[in-house]
Amino acid sequence: MSSHPLYSTPISRIPTNVRPPPPPSNLHSTPAQRIRIPSHVYKHPSAILLELCTSMKELHQFLPLIIKNGLYSEHLFQTKVVSLFCKFGSLHDAARVFEPIEDKIDELYHTMLKGYARNSSLDDAVSFFCRMRYDGVRPVVYNFTYLLKVCGDDKDLRRGKEIHCQLILNGLASNVFAMTGVVNMYAKCRLIEEAYKMFDRMPERDLVCWNTIVSGYAQNGFERSALELVLRMQEEGKRLDSITIVSILPAVAGIGSLRIGRSIHAYSIRAGFESFVNVSTALVDMYSKCGSVGTARLIFDRMIGKTVVSWNSMIDGYVQNGDPGEAMKIFQRMLDEQVEMTNVTIMGALHACADLGDLERGRFVHKLLDQLGLGSDVSVMNSLISMYSKCKKVDIAAEIFQNLQHKTLVSWNALILGYAQNGRMNEALDYFCKMHLQNIKPDSFTMVSVIPALAELSVLPQAKWIHGLVIRTCLAKNVFVATALVDMYAKCGAVHTARKLFDMMDERHVTTWNAMIDGYGTHGLGKAALELFEKMKKEVIRPNEVTFLCVLSACSHSGLVEEGYHYFGSMKKDYGLEPAMDHYGAMVDLLGRANRLNEAWDFIQKMPIEPQISIFGAMLGACRIHKNVELGEKAANRIFELDPDDGGYHVLLANIYATASMWDKVAKVRTTMEKTGIQKTPGWSVVELQNEVHTFYSGTTNHPQAKRIYAFLETLGDRIKVAGYVPDTNSVHDVEDVVKEQLLNSHSEKLAIAFALLNTSPGTTIHLRKNLRVCGDCHNATKYISLVTKREIIVRDMRRFHHFKDGACSCGDYW
Repeated sequence: MSSHPLYSTPISRIPTNVRPPPPPSNLHSTPAQRIRIPSHVYKHPSAILLELCTSMKELHQFLPLIIKNGLYSEHLFQTKVVSLFCKFGSLHDAARVFEPIEDKIDELYHTMLKGYARNSSLDDAVSFFCRMRYDGVRPVVYNFTYLLKVCGDDKDLRRGKEIHCQLILNGLASNVFAMTGVVNMYAKCRLIEEAYKMFDRMPERDLVCWNTIVSGYAQNGFERSALELVLRMQEEGKRLDSITIVSILPAVAGIGSLRIGRSIHAYSIRAGFESFVNVSTALVDMYSKCGSVGTARLIFDRMIGKTVVSWNSMIDGYVQNGDPGEAMKIFQRMLDEQVEMTNVTIMGALHACADLGDLERGRFVHKLLDQLGLGSDVSVMNSLISMYSKCKKVDIAAEIFQNLQHKTLVSWNALILGYAQNGRMNEALDYFCKMHLQNIKPDSFTMVSVIPALAELSVLPQAKWIHGLVIRTCLAKNVFVATALVDMYAKCGAVHTARKLFDMMDERHVTTWNAMIDGYGTHGLGKAALELFEKMKKEVIRPNEVTFLCVLSACSHSGLVEEGYHYFGSMKKDYGLEPAMDHYGAMVDLLGRANRLNEAWDFIQKMPIEPQISIFGAMLGACRIHKNVELGEKAANRIFELDPDDGGYHVLLANIYATASMWDKVAKVRTTMEKTGIQKTPGWSVVELQNEVHTFYSGTTNHPQAKRIYAFLETLGDRIKVAGYVPDTNSVHDVEDVVKEQLLNSHSEKLAIAFALLNTSPGTTIHLRKNLRVCGDCHNATKYISLVTKREIIVRDMRRFHHFKDGACSCGDYW
């Protein structure tokens, strides 16, 4: 047969009558031409060497021997050499052998097609198939299965359907092997219903066909359907083999059913499959994903001949179960035992480093991936971006992102989330906007990353904009996106809008309930928070540790002491949840705010776990509110023993002393701060105007409207004094009274409120975000400002919301 160039004719147009085909029953079992191979050929040492060949280097060493012995023109050697070149991934060398052959036998074509299917693109494989047909080569069943596999792997449904049609035209519609390939193709193209139709129409099904459809359902997220098919298999007399077990275990992991997983494990032992590496690896993965990582480790340690997939499953198991330290120990064992690593190994190690916040080991893994040549693997680089972000090196993450050649949506998501996690909300939003400008469609992960960034900025107009975008991108029904929106609206001061969204949700996750309960709590609506929690208890959703933390915080903000005690006790009694440090801190805060300071101190002394800085910090804050010097000093001394970096605790103690007019001790605290280099966190307030965020610090003079703002504040100060406002100058000393008032007037929230009043129309609600707790004087002044200006002013400080209206605050002066 003569040689022809590759053609790109659509498969559906290939004539099926180029050569009269033999009866269909022989199409898949008998070659088109029988070639008798003399015994001296297939028994020759060169033929034996080719059978034993394991590398490209060996093949090049054997070729001169074949040529020297005059065997190169034998069909057996030609076919075998082409097959080996294809096997070793050198399609170019295979073609150099194939093309010059004048009298090509059909087996040569079949071998080359297999090589194209394995080593080239689908287009090239289909083009060679078309050439085969043009050259009059009769296709065999394996030709179709090779092509169907590539179509499935590439998710190319159109080409898959064309090949399916050709398969039918060639009389293979009843061939079990061929139709199994069709089932697999449709399943991989995510048309599981179509795959099942093909499966159901088959007159007979072998075990491979059953395994294919079971795997298809499992991989497409229909875990329970996959398990039902396994039961049907057994009812029809099919005995599960090791491949069935490997196919069904991911479905068990998907539904998290440890009971079913153990049953399948027991079956594997009885059937003698436990010694199979692929079965043991699947069991490790299943137990890990069902939360039984200890059992997974026992199976892993007993395995003989672990593959890299086994190691990867164990690393991933520890990471997913919140034990990144143990994951890194497994990774170190891989290094010690010189196990060849893959991109999945590196991604697992980077995930563990990220969870540990271990920058040093993260950098080591970075160097290792460069040595392994994985610097161009986009999935690995995405994991690297996440690792540096979680290790608080987001600028390095951004540099990696910029240098990434083929950015994916996951790359954008990783960087946006990285900026958001590091408190750099503006950069997170900037990259989201860049992504939007490049017409990259966001997914649910993008939204769940960027929505919290907007929530932290607490800018309502932008919150409404992102909500609109969520609706336009058809993501509003996604439970995690909807939960993020509920949380965002609550943090932007629109708690009633948050509740409307909550009520509209068809599905609610435990985090959804937590977000709404916390939203009510931070707005001082403690009763509403507890009513919602009681409603949650009647639902199928079980409260978790975070739920109780939100409930206790809500009680604290609203002074519901007895209710707080009740729910704190209910954690362990009714739900078996052990209170953590944050829960104890919430109880101390609850008692302290309610001026039950001695009770709070006694509570700390009786804690079953060693109190940390957060516990004594809550106590110190309460002592600041209620001006208790004695307990404040005790709490502060315990804090300073724990050596905190945060200067806020020193400032709190100094304020306690200042309130008690103990100026010598105020000076002592400030001297200590200077000597140790501890600095006070500067207070700032932000306000949004016409899509631009304006930031004010205490004493700001560099704002374009600074002069106008300060002049307005003087006039506004006179107006609120007439209404009854008296400046609280107790925290300021060593200066005259006039200067004290001027210092109070330059607080960041007053500057922000004055700017907003000057630049918005009468009646407009003012939204303000502050990084610290609102001071007593600003709180009092804002009440009077809301009265004299007839404005509603919503302030979100570091702990809660304050809704000022008509001279009153929603907190009832309890904050």
